[in-house]
Amino acid sequence: QVQLVESGGGLVQPGGSLRLSCEASGRTFSPYAMGWFRQGPQKEREFVSFVIWNVGGTWYADSVKGRFTISRDSAKNTVYLEMNSLKPEDTAVYYCAATNSRSTLINSAKYDFWGQGTQVTVSS
Repeated sequence: QVQLVESGGGLVQPGGSLRLSCEASGRTFSPYAMGWFRQGPQKEREFVSFVIWNVGGTWYADSVKGRFTISRDSAKNTVYLEMNSLKPEDTAVYYCAATNSRSTLINSAKYDFWGQGTQVTVSS
């Protein structure tokens, strides 16, 4: 079983930055991809970004492209989400997830393991 633990959320003013971390533990960890998703108040869970674990290829939702950066440290079994120029509409619970699926990686149903989530609030 794989456990994922997010950290780094908090309250930040519009225009500010946060860095989320997600550390994996458990059995030998070698997913095909790791993703970040978010769920805002009274909204559906939505895709934010993913990274292909072995080669580092990345993809972003249009709403965060140019502001967020996903990265991973294989030695630490950790994936990061650097969030800059934050907006109030970025307020959400952010979840990391892991998958061995090789297709449709923007679809949350493709992910097998999920963290508990970390709250990000962007407000003045």
